[in-house]
Amino acid sequence: MRSNGHIVFTPTYTGLGERSHLFDPSINLDTHVQDIINVIKWEDLDDFVLVGHSYGGMVVTGVADLVPEKIHTLVYLDAFVPENDQCLFDFQPDELRAQKLQEAAAQNGGLTPIPAESFHVNPGDVDWVNSKTVLQPIHTMDQPVRLTGGLERLRRKRVFILAAKYPEGPFKPFYEKLHKDPNWETYKIESGHHIMLDKPHELVEILEEIV
Repeated sequence: MRSNGHIVFTPTYTGLGERSHLFDPSINLDTHVQDIINVIKWEDLDDFVLVGHSYGGMVVTGVADLVPEKIHTLVYLDAFVPENDQCLFDFQPDELRAQKLQEAAAQNGGLTPIPAESFHVNPGDVDWVNSKTVLQPIHTMDQPVRLTGGLERLRRKRVFILAAKYPEGPFKPFYEKLHKDPNWETYKIESGHHIMLDKPHELVEILEEIV
């Protein structure tokens, strides 16, 4: 995207990646929404495409509800698309929720990262992805999205991109529902869950079309 002349920001959530030293059991979905709101504020961003991948769908939903007037297009990249008062656990079996809560209690509020192999990451990137994973704060998963109606003020259609080679994931039902919704544009890429690693050129083509 940058080589094609676009300005691209790739912010990291508090407690993850290069900010993993800030991990704290109190980190929640609101924390990560505020992370992105602050990037928008301090970088003076306007009329931009906001992309959320996987759990990031929860975050960009909260962000878009707060600053819909600044967003050109909202993109869900094989991501959760929550409605008001839904948390990430609402899209998972009850027994998995109980298991995760128990796991977090034993790890200072952190969840063990899911191996790259489970997401069908291409073999060349599996070791690299696994080397970058850290604990996920539990309250990013059990805190619901609180919407105020801002999403309804988005000026353009929302976009959903499905990773077709991750069929056991929780994202296909979103695609099937939104594919029939005239307020959405949907795409499908023959890729594992980490589309940006497995099929970067195909993803860029779609984002270029959106822009």
